[in-house]
Amino acid sequence: MRRLRYPSWIPVDPYIAALLGTVLLAALLPARGTGAHVAGGASTAAVALLFFLYGVRLSTREAMEGLRHWRLHLTVLGSTFVVFPLLGLASGALVPYLLTPELRTGLLFLCLVPSTIQSSIAFTSVARGNVAAAICAGSFSSLAGLVLTPLLAALLLGGGAAGFSADAVLGIVLQLLAPFVAGQLLRRWIGGFVTDHKKVLGLVDRGSILLVVYAAFSEGVVRGIWHQVTPLRLLGLLLAEALLLAAMLGITSYGSRRLGFPREDRVTVVFAGSKKSLAAGLPMASVLFGAQAGLMVLPLMLFHQMQLMVCAVLAKRWARRAEAAEPAGATRPAVRAREAVSARS
Repeated sequence: MRRLRYPSWIPVDPYIAALLGTVLLAALLPARGTGAHVAGGASTAAVALLFFLYGVRLSTREAMEGLRHWRLHLTVLGSTFVVFPLLGLASGALVPYLLTPELRTGLLFLCLVPSTIQSSIAFTSVARGNVAAAICAGSFSSLAGLVLTPLLAALLLGGGAAGFSADAVLGIVLQLLAPFVAGQLLRRWIGGFVTDHKKVLGLVDRGSILLVVYAAFSEGVVRGIWHQVTPLRLLGLLLAEALLLAAMLGITSYGSRRLGFPREDRVTVVFAGSKKSLAAGLPMASVLFGAQAGLMVLPLMLFHQMQLMVCAVLAKRWARRAEAAEPAGATRPAVRAREAVSARS
């Protein structure tokens, strides 16, 4: 039997298409009454499982080895948790011209979540950057985000975001950080099992996030929050996010040059420092915002697709430039790093 394949001509990432389908399902058939309680409980369990698996997968040894690139990691962390939030605060000037106060809050939350891991590694590899550094940079960002994202949210969103409360910070610790730590502690015994079954568990990851999205958007539909978003406001949000992404790509590119990083490290800084993690942001939003989570994650979902499309084009362009500049038969450190990563996977 032939396997069904996702059509290559569709310009939307398959997982984003699944997310949009889940949003549509929640809009047409939202969970109500007992179903809403069941979906909410399952969503809570799914979030805890997600971060438990994150903890199991993070190699403490690789993270420690990556500390020798401390300047690069500090640059990525600064881009993710300093520059991004500053631009998010500046987006207040777009209210009420492009954004509503609620969409602006979602955009600011987008600026507080950690960087991606998988796509940063993938794009860095395609563009012939420092893949080993991208692995560590993404891991450090995700780990730091468990603490910094709720703290920054409490500082910048507390009192101003509907559905957000200071107790949500404690919720992050109990629901996200505790499972992550448990995963790290149990990695010694179950790390091999998780590695051997990474494809199946990858489906568990994605399915868990889809469940979180369905529960959050269902509650939003039942409460009528989607009447606040018009097509014109969505267009304004897309324009604001395009400006945000262009600004971060420019800042990370220019900043990494000014800091004297070699080309391979500059590629890593640009891709790891300019992107945001949908996988981390969605569960965090469900804990932080409760009933308002659906509206709060809308900017993050749109930004995620936008960053994938733009960075894919950049990665291919930079790869062609690297190939043109590379002497015939040369073996670059980044190539060796990619081969090592491929061998481990």
